[in-house]
Amino acid sequence: MDRFLIEGGAPLQGEIFVSGAKNAALPILCASLLSSQPLVVRNLPPLRDVRTMTRLLTGMGVTVQTLSSEGLGQEVLRLEAGNVDKLEAPYELVKTMRASILVLGPMLARFGQALVSLPGGCAIGQRPVDQHIRGLQAMGASVEVQKGYLVARASRLKGAHIATDMVTVTGTENLMMAACLADGCTVIDNAAREPEVVDLAHCLTAMGAKISGAGTDRIVVEGVRELRGADYSVMPDRIEAGTFLCAVMATGGEIFLKGAREVHMAATLDKLRQAGLQ
Repeated sequence: MDRFLIEGGAPLQGEIFVSGAKNAALPILCASLLSSQPLVVRNLPPLRDVRTMTRLLTGMGVTVQTLSSEGLGQEVLRLEAGNVDKLEAPYELVKTMRASILVLGPMLARFGQALVSLPGGCAIGQRPVDQHIRGLQAMGASVEVQKGYLVARASRLKGAHIATDMVTVTGTENLMMAACLADGCTVIDNAAREPEVVDLAHCLTAMGAKISGAGTDRIVVEGVRELRGADYSVMPDRIEAGTFLCAVMATGGEIFLKGAREVHMAATLDKLRQAGLQ
């Protein structure tokens, strides 16, 4: 489909089931690498990036099983990383989805090595992943760029005090996952505070991680020897929910957003109420 043709003029009415949040689903899928036990992930949105991530994990040796579909296409997957045999995220997949970098922290923490392609190849100068690299180096990892790949090694990561130069969501998530299996306490200052970061922290906690401060600019992780499996449901997509609200307001309609959480949309709802939302 090359274009959408929309004929307006009618109020939008009805009920919508809000999809699971892609930006929460992708790091949670990567968290399956942190344990040899199964991780069941519910409320996954039926999106290309989710399929790409499962292809990446399957290529590494993770067993991915579709248990069911729930809601309007929301999937339930069971991921088991007990037989991972290829610690590489190849360029062919990374170039289509930058979130592939999120396998770096879990692979390095559990297996002691990782080979992850840079999304833009071997660019010189400041890279978007520099915060990931510096954080992992602070935890004792050796990280080098070789022929467009990040080559990372560590016998076991060590707890560290990390202050990122900029707020980075994927950087915070990568370092938080890596810190779960590190030896000692890790403090991440200038951490991203997005609800998706909090959702990942909740999933990791369900797997046995010791995390405090998620949702603030300082996250503290006390490393453990191993994580267990868990059964976790991905948070609803606040961006999708907000988009529907704007469309309904623009047409003077009324909508029931099933599954949306007001706590995730406080700032958006505040502005929409100022504009007349009831």
